[in-house]
Amino acid sequence: MKLKSTIFAFSAALTLTGCSTVADITGSSSMQLNADAESSYSQIKAVEQIETNTATARRVQAIFNRMRPFADAANETGMKFNWEIVTIRSDKLNAWAMPGGKMAVYTGIVEKLKLTDDELAAIIGHEMAHALKEHSKKQAGQQVLTGLAKKYGTQLLQAKTNINASHIDLGADLLSEYGLDKPYSRSHETEADRLGVLLMAQAGYNPQSAVTVWEKMKAQSGKGNKLLSFMSTHPGHEARIEAITKQLPEVMPIYEQAKKR
Repeated sequence: MKLKSTIFAFSAALTLTGCSTVADITGSSSMQLNADAESSYSQIKAVEQIETNTATARRVQAIFNRMRPFADAANETGMKFNWEIVTIRSDKLNAWAMPGGKMAVYTGIVEKLKLTDDELAAIIGHEMAHALKEHSKKQAGQQVLTGLAKKYGTQLLQAKTNINASHIDLGADLLSEYGLDKPYSRSHETEADRLGVLLMAQAGYNPQSAVTVWEKMKAQSGKGNKLLSFMSTHPGHEARIEAITKQLPEVMPIYEQAKKR
């Protein structure tokens, strides 16, 4: 217990520096990350099977274009995003966003789940939110903190507990198990859900469909679907559905007003 308490104290001290700040200090600034993402995005488009004129691709683009002005209005990063989305032909049930607003939706998630436009808007809004909240940047900072913990946490543990330096991996393993990684991921996913639901409501897409998306995801994961990449680091289905349902009274009036426009 003494060992775990020491690890928790060290993790908390690192957290106080702020993950975004750590990322900036180490060169992972918003500007640099966005530029790197744009370069990587070009490489991805060169090797993936990109669709532009299929029914699925046209739907993805139309919903993305309708939501984009609201995503721009929600941008508090200080950097203008060069938003772009591609539709990738793949059986995977997946979608993702890179820093600076570079996004992709896989045909598998749209076609296998038979997503309505409102449900597809929930997926796109969720990914837009990841970019707007700079979760990739914070993840970069988190990786730096974890690296520091591996290096200096072991030294601290040795000084406090007289653990031999040959057990250097012990601190890293426990930090991974009890430290920042797990709640960090869940927190960001929840944050992306919340902003994504707001964005879809502002664009005139029914926020109730965000619930049905995750119900469909839950059904797929219950089947042991190996192609379900999208849910690999996400919170539990029930917790996510519950949180979105609690948000509905807040966003439904926004949706109703948007429909009038």
